[in-house]
Amino acid sequence: MAKIIALDIGGKRTGIAETDPLQMIASPRETVLTHELESYLKNWFAQEEVETIVMGEPLALDGGDSHNSERVREWKRKLEKLFPQKSVILVDERFSSKMALQAQIQSGMKKSKRREKGSLDPISAAIILNDYLEARA
Repeated sequence: MAKIIALDIGGKRTGIAETDPLQMIASPRETVLTHELESYLKNWFAQEEVETIVMGEPLALDGGDSHNSERVREWKRKLEKLFPQKSVILVDERFSSKMALQAQIQSGMKKSKRREKGSLDPISAAIILNDYLEARA
C-alpha cells in the first residue's frame, strides 16, 4: 500500500508528515523551504510510493478565506498538474498550529527548541494528516 502525505504550506516553510505504508499512523517528517517544495516532492516520489497528498486548507474562524488560502489553492492546482496520478485533497486546518504547540509543550520540549523556526510545521502537518485519516475511517 502506498503512503499518504500531508503538507502544511506557509509563505516561507512547509511542514511535511507521512503515514506508514498501511496508512494507519501519521508522523511528522520534516520542514522544507516552500520554494524548494516542488523539487523535494519530485525526489521523494521517485523513491517512495505516495498515493495521496493532503493539504491543510487555512480557513478563518468563520469558515471564510484566510491570508494564506489563495496560496494553498495555487499549490493544489500546481501539484495536480505535476502529479496527475495522485489525489490532492484539502482538509480544514483550523487550530492545527495551536494543537501542535500544545503537543510540543506536553512532550516536554524546551521553550528554546519550540522557538526554532519550522519546529511546529511538521507537527501541524501530522495533525492535519491524522484528521484526514480519522475522517475517512
